[in-house]
Amino acid sequence: MNNKKLMIITIAIVVVAVIAIVILNKQINQADQENVIVDHPVIENQPTMGEEDAPVSIVEFGDYKCPACKAWSERVLPELEKDYIDTGKAKLSYINVLFHGEESVRAALASEAVFKQDPENFWAFHEALFQAQPTTEQHDEQWVTNETLVEIAQETAPDVDLDIDQFDKEIEKYKEEQPLESPEVNLDNQLRIKHNIESTPTVIINGILVNDPFDYKVVSKLIEKELK
Repeated sequence: MNNKKLMIITIAIVVVAVIAIVILNKQINQADQENVIVDHPVIENQPTMGEEDAPVSIVEFGDYKCPACKAWSERVLPELEKDYIDTGKAKLSYINVLFHGEESVRAALASEAVFKQDPENFWAFHEALFQAQPTTEQHDEQWVTNETLVEIAQETAPDVDLDIDQFDKEIEKYKEEQPLESPEVNLDNQLRIKHNIESTPTVIINGILVNDPFDYKVVSKLIEKELK
């Protein structure tokens, strides 16, 4: 191969590399620009996974009837736990959203009842409740019943003397077309309104609204930026 051909090939490789870097930087910058700075939700008295003094606070607004929330809990949350929550770098708080009617409310009431009686097992209940959600095609069918909620609560806390009567009373606080008699779920709903939450899951990291919470690279990059 003569010098001229070698030079042409070298230039071509350099040009391709430069173009690739420009495109990558553009994509990263676009992702950053799409993440919006907002007020960070107050997480006092909310179920929180991780160290209390973790430098990064992640908040998920979710709905137990929402198939996208189920997917997020199965795909993204385990990665967050492994990389950031279990290492003390971040903590995760969950706030109920009631977009799917009566069943959303009942599930939220049940989760708050578990958190009140047995906070150590809240996240096991949380995960099991999402696992109980049917496939996407069937998620609109009624599945959040008192019997199901009691069964999940007992299965996720077998060593805890759960007060089932009190648990039932908490779930029965829902009465159609009447004010909800649950300060905890009402607080969650007020936070949903205050932060203008229109879809689930909505994820906020240290006051930054994540445009695509399913893109773990974007989520991780944002957390790493907050850790610096």
